[in-house]
Amino acid sequence: MIVDSYISYVKHVKRYSLRTVQIYQDVIRKYATVVFGTDDVSDSQLLESLNVSEIRSYEVHLMDEEKMSPKTVRLHLSALSGFCRYLVKEGHLQSNPVRLVPKPKAEKRLPHYFRKEAMDTYFSQTEIYASEDFLDMFLQTPDSATGRDLYEKRLSRLIVSLLYSTGLRRSELMSLKLEDIDFGRNVAKVQGKGNKMREIPLIVSLCEEILLYLRAVETLTGEERSLKSPLMVTYAGKPLYPAYVDRTVKRELGDVKGITGRKSPHVLRHSLATELMNEKTDLNWIKEM
Repeated sequence: MIVDSYISYVKHVKRYSLRTVQIYQDVIRKYATVVFGTDDVSDSQLLESLNVSEIRSYEVHLMDEEKMSPKTVRLHLSALSGFCRYLVKEGHLQSNPVRLVPKPKAEKRLPHYFRKEAMDTYFSQTEIYASEDFLDMFLQTPDSATGRDLYEKRLSRLIVSLLYSTGLRRSELMSLKLEDIDFGRNVAKVQGKGNKMREIPLIVSLCEEILLYLRAVETLTGEERSLKSPLMVTYAGKPLYPAYVDRTVKRELGDVKGITGRKSPHVLRHSLATELMNEKTDLNWIKEM
Protein backbone atom coordinates (compact mmCIF):
# COMPACT_ATOMS: atom_id res chain seq x y z
CA MET A 1 0.00 0.00 0.00
CA ILE A 2 1.26 3.45 -0.98
CA VAL A 3 0.09 5.03 2.29
CA ASP A 4 1.95 2.45 4.37
CA SER A 5 5.12 3.08 2.35
CA TYR A 6 4.79 6.82 2.87
CA ILE A 7 4.24 6.49 6.62
CA SER A 8 7.31 4.24 6.85
CA TYR A 9 9.25 6.87 4.87
CA VAL A 10 8.37 9.81 7.13
CA LYS A 11 8.96 7.69 10.24
CA HIS A 12 12.26 6.03 9.36
CA VAL A 13 13.83 8.20 6.64
CA LYS A 14 12.56 11.69 7.48
CA ARG A 15 12.55 10.70 11.17
CA TYR A 16 9.56 12.84 12.04
CA SER A 17 8.20 12.69 15.57
CA LEU A 18 5.58 10.06 16.38
CA ARG A 19 2.99 12.80 16.82
CA THR A 20 3.74 14.28 13.38
CA VAL A 21 3.62 10.85 11.76
CA GLN A 22 0.24 10.20 13.38
CA ILE A 23 -1.11 13.54 12.12
CA TYR A 24 -0.03 12.75 8.55
CA GLN A 25 -1.59 9.30 8.74
CA ASP A 26 -4.84 10.67 10.17
CA VAL A 27 -5.08 13.38 7.47
CA ILE A 28 -4.66 10.89 4.62
CA ARG A 29 -7.22 8.58 6.18
CA LYS A 30 -9.68 11.45 6.65
CA TYR A 31 -9.15 12.62 3.08
CA ALA A 32 -10.02 9.16 1.76
CA THR A 33 -13.06 8.96 4.05
CA VAL A 34 -14.42 12.33 2.90
CA VAL A 35 -13.83 11.60 -0.79
CA PHE A 36 -14.91 7.93 -0.89
CA GLY A 37 -16.93 7.47 2.29
CA THR A 38 -14.33 5.01 3.60
CA ASP A 39 -10.58 4.91 4.16
CA ASP A 40 -10.41 1.40 2.70
CA VAL A 41 -9.53 2.34 -0.87
CA SER A 42 -7.10 0.97 -3.41
CA ASP A 43 -3.87 2.70 -4.42
CA SER A 44 -5.27 3.43 -7.87
CA GLN A 45 -8.42 5.05 -6.42
CA LEU A 46 -6.42 7.23 -4.07
CA LEU A 47 -3.96 8.30 -6.77
CA GLU A 48 -6.77 9.18 -9.17
CA SER A 49 -8.44 11.35 -6.54
CA LEU A 50 -5.36 13.44 -5.93
CA ASN A 51 -6.17 16.28 -8.29
CA VAL A 52 -6.84 19.99 -7.83
CA SER A 53 -10.62 19.69 -8.07
CA GLU A 54 -10.94 16.90 -5.49
CA ILE A 55 -8.50 18.47 -3.05
CA ARG A 56 -10.27 21.83 -3.36
CA SER A 57 -13.57 20.10 -2.58
CA TYR A 58 -11.97 18.50 0.45
CA GLU A 59 -10.76 21.92 1.63
CA VAL A 60 -14.25 23.39 1.27
CA HIS A 61 -15.70 20.44 3.19
CA LEU A 62 -13.34 21.04 6.10
CA MET A 63 -14.20 24.75 6.25
CA ASP A 64 -17.95 24.67 5.54
CA GLU A 65 -19.10 21.31 6.88
CA GLU A 66 -16.69 20.70 9.74
CA LYS A 67 -16.10 24.38 10.59
CA MET A 68 -12.36 23.91 10.95
CA SER A 69 -10.23 26.99 11.49
CA PRO A 70 -8.04 28.24 8.62
CA LYS A 71 -4.97 27.14 10.59
CA THR A 72 -6.25 23.56 10.89
CA VAL A 73 -7.26 23.44 7.22
CA ARG A 74 -3.79 24.61 6.23
CA LEU A 75 -2.35 21.82 8.37
CA HIS A 76 -4.44 19.27 6.43
CA LEU A 77 -3.32 20.70 3.10
CA SER A 78 0.30 20.72 4.25
CA ALA A 79 0.09 17.04 5.20
CA LEU A 80 -1.50 16.17 1.84
CA SER A 81 1.17 18.19 0.06
CA GLY A 82 3.89 16.21 1.80
CA PHE A 83 2.20 12.98 0.70
CA CYS A 84 1.94 14.22 -2.89
CA ARG A 85 5.61 15.28 -2.96
CA TYR A 86 6.50 11.75 -1.95
CA LEU A 87 4.29 10.34 -4.72
CA VAL A 88 5.98 12.61 -7.28
CA LYS A 89 9.38 11.47 -6.00
CA GLU A 90 8.33 7.82 -6.39
CA GLY A 91 6.92 8.40 -9.89
CA HIS A 92 3.26 7.89 -8.99
CA LEU A 93 2.25 11.50 -9.76
CA GLN A 94 3.59 13.93 -12.33
CA SER A 95 3.19 16.98 -10.12
CA ASN A 96 1.93 18.06 -6.71
CA PRO A 97 -1.73 19.20 -7.12
CA VAL A 98 -1.90 20.74 -3.65
CA ARG A 99 0.38 23.54 -4.83
CA LEU A 100 -2.42 24.80 -7.10
CA VAL A 101 -5.08 24.82 -4.39
CA PRO A 102 -5.55 28.28 -2.77
CA LYS A 103 -4.97 28.16 1.00
CA PRO A 104 -7.30 29.89 3.48
CA LYS A 105 -5.75 32.90 5.12
CA ALA A 106 -4.84 32.19 8.71
CA GLU A 107 -4.98 34.97 11.27
CA LYS A 108 -1.49 35.82 12.42
CA ARG A 109 -1.21 35.94 16.19
CA LEU A 110 1.75 37.16 18.14
CA PRO A 111 3.18 34.37 20.31
CA HIS A 112 2.00 34.62 23.89
CA TYR A 113 4.66 34.81 26.59
CA PHE A 114 5.09 35.55 30.29
CA ARG A 115 7.03 38.60 31.36
CA LYS A 116 10.26 38.08 33.27
CA GLU A 117 8.94 40.02 36.27
CA ALA A 118 5.97 37.64 36.57
CA MET A 119 8.19 34.56 36.34
CA ASP A 120 10.54 36.05 38.93
CA THR A 121 7.50 36.37 41.20
CA TYR A 122 6.67 32.68 40.73
CA PHE A 123 10.20 31.53 41.49
CA SER A 124 10.37 33.77 44.54
CA GLN A 125 7.08 32.37 45.86
CA THR A 126 8.18 28.75 45.34
CA GLU A 127 11.83 29.09 46.34
CA ILE A 128 11.23 27.11 49.54
CA TYR A 129 10.25 24.03 47.49
CA ALA A 130 13.74 23.87 46.00
CA SER A 131 15.55 24.16 49.33
CA GLU A 132 17.37 21.56 51.40
CA ASP A 133 15.08 22.30 54.36
CA PHE A 134 12.07 21.36 52.25
CA LEU A 135 13.81 18.15 51.19
CA ASP A 136 14.46 17.29 54.86
CA MET A 137 10.75 17.73 55.58
CA PHE A 138 9.91 15.26 52.82
CA LEU A 139 12.52 12.73 53.94
CA GLN A 140 10.89 12.56 57.37
CA THR A 141 7.50 11.37 56.03
CA PRO A 142 7.88 10.21 52.40
CA ASP A 143 5.11 7.60 52.58
CA SER A 144 2.42 9.81 54.12
CA ALA A 145 -0.15 12.11 52.56
CA THR A 146 2.02 15.02 53.70
CA GLY A 147 5.01 13.41 52.03
CA ARG A 148 3.13 13.09 48.77
CA ASP A 149 2.11 16.75 48.88
CA LEU A 150 5.69 17.83 49.58
CA TYR A 151 7.07 15.67 46.76
CA GLU A 152 4.58 16.97 44.23
CA LYS A 153 5.33 20.58 45.14
CA ARG A 154 9.05 19.94 44.65
CA LEU A 155 8.43 18.15 41.32
CA SER A 156 6.05 20.86 40.08
CA ARG A 157 8.56 23.60 40.76
CA LEU A 158 11.28 21.62 38.93
CA ILE A 159 9.05 21.07 35.89
CA VAL A 160 8.43 24.81 35.54
CA SER A 161 12.10 25.60 36.25
CA LEU A 162 13.36 23.28 33.53
CA LEU A 163 10.82 24.37 30.94
CA TYR A 164 11.46 28.07 31.54
CA SER A 165 15.25 27.89 31.95
CA THR A 166 15.94 25.65 28.97
CA GLY A 167 13.12 26.22 26.48
CA LEU A 168 12.47 22.48 26.26
CA ARG A 169 9.47 21.13 24.43
CA ARG A 170 7.07 19.12 26.57
CA SER A 171 8.05 15.88 24.83
CA GLU A 172 11.74 16.64 25.39
CA LEU A 173 11.15 17.29 29.07
CA MET A 174 9.35 13.98 29.51
CA SER A 175 12.08 12.06 27.67
CA LEU A 176 14.96 13.34 29.82
CA LYS A 177 16.94 10.56 31.51
CA LEU A 178 19.47 10.67 34.31
CA GLU A 179 22.31 10.26 31.83
CA ASP A 180 21.19 13.37 29.94
CA ILE A 181 22.25 15.74 32.74
CA ASP A 182 25.99 16.42 32.82
CA PHE A 183 26.58 17.97 36.23
CA GLY A 184 30.30 18.32 35.53
CA ARG A 185 29.70 20.63 32.58
CA ASN A 186 26.29 21.97 33.68
CA VAL A 187 24.52 20.99 30.47
CA ALA A 188 21.50 18.93 29.45
CA LYS A 189 21.73 16.70 26.38
CA VAL A 190 18.41 16.80 24.55
CA GLN A 191 17.11 14.75 21.65
CA GLY A 192 14.68 16.91 19.73
CA LYS A 193 12.67 16.65 16.53
CA GLY A 194 14.19 14.42 13.90
CA ASN A 195 16.38 12.83 16.59
CA LYS A 196 18.64 15.90 16.48
CA MET A 197 20.84 16.20 19.55
CA ARG A 198 21.67 19.51 21.19
CA GLU A 199 23.23 20.64 24.45
CA ILE A 200 21.54 23.26 26.61
CA PRO A 201 23.44 25.10 29.37
CA LEU A 202 22.05 24.84 32.90
CA ILE A 203 22.53 27.52 35.51
CA VAL A 204 24.21 26.36 38.72
CA SER A 205 21.12 26.89 40.88
CA LEU A 206 19.06 24.68 38.54
CA CYS A 207 21.67 21.90 38.75
CA GLU A 208 21.51 22.11 42.52
CA GLU A 209 17.72 21.95 42.39
CA ILE A 210 17.88 18.83 40.22
CA LEU A 211 20.34 17.13 42.58
CA LEU A 212 18.14 17.81 45.60
CA TYR A 213 15.12 16.48 43.71
CA LEU A 214 16.99 13.28 42.80
CA ARG A 215 17.62 12.64 46.51
CA ALA A 216 13.86 12.79 47.02
CA VAL A 217 13.33 10.30 44.17
CA GLU A 218 15.86 7.86 45.62
CA THR A 219 13.99 7.91 48.92
CA LEU A 220 10.65 7.55 47.15
CA THR A 221 11.62 4.58 44.98
CA GLY A 222 13.79 2.91 47.62
CA GLU A 223 16.21 1.66 44.99
CA GLU A 224 19.23 2.77 43.01
CA ARG A 225 18.17 3.94 39.58
CA SER A 226 20.12 3.37 36.37
CA LEU A 227 21.34 6.12 34.05
CA LYS A 228 18.56 5.12 31.65
CA SER A 229 15.89 5.90 34.25
CA PRO A 230 13.61 8.93 33.67
CA LEU A 231 14.96 12.10 35.25
CA MET A 232 11.58 12.94 36.78
CA VAL A 233 8.80 10.63 37.94
CA THR A 234 5.41 11.01 39.55
CA TYR A 235 4.83 10.17 43.21
CA ALA A 236 3.81 6.70 42.02
CA GLY A 237 7.25 6.32 40.43
CA LYS A 238 5.92 6.47 36.86
CA PRO A 239 7.38 8.58 34.01
CA LEU A 240 5.78 11.95 33.36
CA TYR A 241 3.03 12.06 30.75
CA PRO A 242 1.58 14.98 28.70
CA ALA A 243 -1.55 15.65 30.77
CA TYR A 244 0.49 15.62 34.00
CA VAL A 245 2.92 18.25 32.67
CA ASP A 246 0.12 20.43 31.28
CA ARG A 247 -1.86 20.32 34.54
CA THR A 248 1.26 21.14 36.52
CA VAL A 249 2.06 24.26 34.49
CA LYS A 250 -1.55 25.51 34.66
CA ARG A 251 -1.75 24.91 38.41
CA GLU A 252 1.64 26.41 39.24
CA LEU A 253 1.13 29.60 37.25
CA GLY A 254 -2.61 29.94 37.80
CA ASP A 255 -2.49 32.38 40.73
CA VAL A 256 0.73 34.26 39.96
CA LYS A 257 0.27 38.00 39.62
CA GLY A 258 1.03 39.22 36.12
CA ILE A 259 0.55 35.82 34.46
CA THR A 260 -2.57 35.75 32.33
CA GLY A 261 -3.86 33.96 29.26
CA ARG A 262 -2.94 30.46 28.21
CA LYS A 263 -0.55 28.63 30.51
CA SER A 264 1.31 25.82 28.82
CA PRO A 265 4.81 24.37 28.39
CA HIS A 266 5.01 25.95 24.94
CA VAL A 267 4.29 29.42 26.32
CA LEU A 268 7.20 28.95 28.73
CA ARG A 269 9.35 28.09 25.70
CA HIS A 270 8.24 31.32 23.99
CA SER A 271 8.90 33.23 27.20
CA LEU A 272 12.55 32.17 27.32
CA ALA A 273 13.08 33.01 23.64
CA THR A 274 11.45 36.43 24.11
CA GLU A 275 13.55 37.16 27.18
CA LEU A 276 16.76 36.25 25.38
CA MET A 277 15.82 38.42 22.40
CA ASN A 278 15.07 41.34 24.72
CA GLU A 279 18.56 40.91 26.14
CA LYS A 280 20.00 41.18 22.59
CA THR A 281 21.18 37.57 22.58
CA ASP A 282 22.49 36.39 19.21
CA LEU A 283 19.59 34.94 17.20
CA ASN A 284 21.65 32.02 15.91
CA TRP A 285 22.53 31.04 19.49
CA ILE A 286 18.85 31.17 20.46
CA LYS A 287 18.01 28.99 17.47
CA GLU A 288 20.67 26.42 18.40
CA MET A 289 19.46 26.34 22.00
